[in-house]
Amino acid sequence: MKILITGGAGFIGSAVVRHIIGNTGDSVVNVDKLTYAGNLESLAAVSSNDRYAFEQVDICDGASLERVFNQHKPDAVMHLAAESHVDRSIDGPAAFIETNIIGTYTLLEVCRHYWNGLDAERRSRFRLHHVSTDEVYGDLEGPDGLFTEQTSYAPSSPYSASKASSDHLVRAWNRTYGLPVVVTNCSNNYGPYHFPEKLIPLMILNALEGKPLPVYGQGNQIRDWLYVEDHARALYKVVTEGAVGETYNIGGHNEMQNIEVVHTLCDLLQELVPPGDNSRLESVNQYRDLITFVKDRPGHDLRYAIDAGKIDRELGWVPQETFETGLKKTVQWYLDNHDWCARVQDGSYQRERLGTGQRESA
Repeated sequence: MKILITGGAGFIGSAVVRHIIGNTGDSVVNVDKLTYAGNLESLAAVSSNDRYAFEQVDICDGASLERVFNQHKPDAVMHLAAESHVDRSIDGPAAFIETNIIGTYTLLEVCRHYWNGLDAERRSRFRLHHVSTDEVYGDLEGPDGLFTEQTSYAPSSPYSASKASSDHLVRAWNRTYGLPVVVTNCSNNYGPYHFPEKLIPLMILNALEGKPLPVYGQGNQIRDWLYVEDHARALYKVVTEGAVGETYNIGGHNEMQNIEVVHTLCDLLQELVPPGDNSRLESVNQYRDLITFVKDRPGHDLRYAIDAGKIDRELGWVPQETFETGLKKTVQWYLDNHDWCARVQDGSYQRERLGTGQRESA
């Protein structure tokens, strides 16, 4: 099978590309605009594989998308391209409306016309898998509820509202035009190659540099944490085995307060890189001493929690990593990959877009 993946140079997208190339016989066409969050260096391990191709294309550019579809003739599409950082959506929502809504609409129309032109057998096998977030559900009141596939949407931020809009568009194209789609909504991802603006990599890198560890409010926001490689396995399971028209929630079964996550990170670093071994931390005895509480962001949801029972029952997927094992792997990866982190932090990864052996299709 040939799978076209939008946003394949992003954090989750690159994990999916690496999983497919490394663990299946399928081919991948990676379609990515290469915004700040797209990093081809995250794909260095697969970039020279004959089953991998890269196309630098904006999903809002319908003509370029049509060319890619006609040239590569995919059997399935996994749509991960999105603006995804809540803080950025508050400061500048326009990019989120453009990419997450207009971009999804453009992709849907290209998919629809491509699908209509396929022969009967290929039409029956084609799938569009739209990858979304649990943030579309808003937040949960109290400690006991869980998001299910039937939970009503109540987005709180420009980011989650734009993703909710894209979810509705995908389902409408299924109902109105018969386009074979499947939707997944996932909890907070973490793991290797995560862009340093997100909570876990930000805390790791700040701690190693002796910088403050900024925590919103009192850090009592609760999230369900999902190791990105577990998520990649789930997404492949859904695109290959999921039922058309269905939604699957994907979670890690790891509810943690943000402050608990930061404490756990500090304790891991205390064990792996004691402050006394770090020249930047001469005046710090404990990484926890770097924690600083800052003003909470507007509209900050308090609790997310996923009921992932459906994907377990129907597709047999469960996460392989606990939060403890996944977080230890993540911290160790950042310790072992200083060059990747430095190139992201100084921006040099953006100046050398095709410097890692990527083959850009004609």
